[in-house]
Amino acid sequence: MALETSPESPAPVRTVSRLLGDWIGRLGGIWIEGQVAQISRRPGMRTLWITLRDTDADLSLSVVAETHVVDVVSPPLSEGQRVIVYGRPEFYAGRGSLQIRAREIRPVGRGALLEELERLRALFQAEGLFAPERKRPLPFLPRRVGLISGRASAALRDVTVNARLRWPGVGFEVREVAVQGATAVPAIVEALAELNAHPDVDVIVIARGGGSVEDLLPFSNERLIRAVVASRAPIITAIGHEQDVPLVDLVADVRASTPTDAAKRVVPDVAEEWERITQQRQRVRRILERRITADAADVTRSLATARRSVQRRIDHGRVDLGHLRARLTALSPASTLERGYAVLRTPGGAVVRDPASLAPGEPLEARVAHGTFTVTVEDLP
Repeated sequence: MALETSPESPAPVRTVSRLLGDWIGRLGGIWIEGQVAQISRRPGMRTLWITLRDTDADLSLSVVAETHVVDVVSPPLSEGQRVIVYGRPEFYAGRGSLQIRAREIRPVGRGALLEELERLRALFQAEGLFAPERKRPLPFLPRRVGLISGRASAALRDVTVNARLRWPGVGFEVREVAVQGATAVPAIVEALAELNAHPDVDVIVIARGGGSVEDLLPFSNERLIRAVVASRAPIITAIGHEQDVPLVDLVADVRASTPTDAAKRVVPDVAEEWERITQQRQRVRRILERRITADAADVTRSLATARRSVQRRIDHGRVDLGHLRARLTALSPASTLERGYAVLRTPGGAVVRDPASLAPGEPLEARVAHGTFTVTVEDLP
């Protein structure tokens, strides 16, 4: 029956609490699956308080269990363990709090975990999240590297130390978070969001050391997988050992076998790059030297060809000149004089061509091949 209230006639807290308790008490027993985030035991008491966290959302419930319920759990109940709890909801009116009174706790077996992983693997495969064509290339030299790892972990040191050995100037934006247990997924997802919002972060590394299948479960969580898929920056994963392949490795842009391998992939090696530059400079120098040598040889051959061409022309010109000289010599008056002829000129310098132009006793100059002499006209025909 609904409780009728109004601003003029509000219900007191005790009434609302009683009604809530009555309603929750009618729910009966319920099976709940979650991950143990925290176990608290007060000295001298046979009751344990367990925080049971949702594996995909940042939600939790308080579970109360007697020691005889917890002691029969095998393997022993521990933080980070996935369990199924059968219990009855209880509402404590005095504190206004809700809790589950556990009657049975069962660990989620490895077989069930592996079956769930295979279900998720098939789901992501069908969505094309593992496709090679959706993998993005890494920046050659990132302005800043985002790094998500455990607090003060060996994986964090491996990435930062080895990356700085390769490229001393590399900058990191580090988020140290829980990397196993019930709080890991929301913490890693939040760190991803922060790093993607950072304007200088060009690539993000998610790294943690090895562990059991249960320890690595957060890295196969659907919420985390979809956060990685939606990441603005390319993602490098280095989770566990080389044989460990959580689902996040399959959707990451690059999967590194170890945190040290991630350091090698995220930045270039300055020594290797300098050696590569040196080799390229030497290669360019050799190419230029060969080109210059080849061009010089081409110039030398061209000069030699030009010199031979000019020499041929000179030789041809010399021969032509000899022929022309011979022709000119044959046509010149001197050649005629050499054959015994003479040229007669009047005192006025006119060449005598017709005897009719002469008068008896007229002096004439006679020119022969080797000189001149004077003659006098004595008789005319």
